[in-house]
Amino acid sequence: MSDFTSGFWSWYVAGITLAGVLACVALLWWTHRMNTEVKPSDSTGHVWDGNLTEQNHPLPRWWVFMFGISCVFALLYLALYPGLGSFRGTLDWTQQEQHARELQAHEARIAPIYAAFADQSVPQLAGNAEARAIGDRLFMNNCAQCHGSDARGSKGFPNLADGHWNWGGTPEAILETIADGRVGMMPPMGEAVGSAQEVRAVANYVLGLSGAAHDAALAAAGKEKFMQVCAACHGESGTGNAALGAPDLSKGIFAHGPDTEAHVVRMINEGKTAEMPAWKDRFSPEQLRVLAAYVWGLGGGVAPQR
Repeated sequence: MSDFTSGFWSWYVAGITLAGVLACVALLWWTHRMNTEVKPSDSTGHVWDGNLTEQNHPLPRWWVFMFGISCVFALLYLALYPGLGSFRGTLDWTQQEQHARELQAHEARIAPIYAAFADQSVPQLAGNAEARAIGDRLFMNNCAQCHGSDARGSKGFPNLADGHWNWGGTPEAILETIADGRVGMMPPMGEAVGSAQEVRAVANYVLGLSGAAHDAALAAAGKEKFMQVCAACHGESGTGNAALGAPDLSKGIFAHGPDTEAHVVRMINEGKTAEMPAWKDRFSPEQLRVLAAYVWGLGGGVAPQR
């Protein structure tokens, strides 16, 4: 409510809010002055269908008192906290500042826990039961939504436990991926490859690299085009390039679909862009290292660099 572009709207909202509360007070006062004497018959005299009568039962006193207390509470709240246009309240409270204080207190509580891991490398943390337990909770709360609770991924989200890493599976590479994120982009290459038949030929050559079901004649015809168009990123042997995030096609692992001609043809023609968000603004450096250790220790990690 503090982002009004003109003072008019702030006063407008504040006026309507106060008018609503004061209207409730006025209604309570007006009804209190009304003659609510109960007739001997305890009926208002209104009858429907011959036997349905409207009874005259005034509101119980406790309800009236609660109504009045609610009005008083509303006025006190609006005086202390934000609620009247751009007025911040006499306590000058904001939910952002409260969240920041609570986050700071939380970080102070967990700092000693992570301090115990400061001198341990990522592989050492992967072998530390306490660090792995913390990493497991971080993963479940932040990563499992995409990669699955077992870290084996799903369509469009890579398996983190199979040893197949587009951007490298060393502790250093995994830590960099989590901290800075990744953007993988396979451009549409249909026009560069040529005709629809040539695209099919390249697709079958790609399938043949991993031994997947393919047409051998088409694969043989597609090798030359693969070398001309695709090898610059995926390598002449199709084993990929971690520096570019180009996947290893010889393993037959396709994150975005099955190992079929139709899927590979679609990928060649349409391309694909996928993003792994950066987490360095959400996690502390210590948390990033613990999470990287957990992912590296899932079973698919590559030996650390020397």
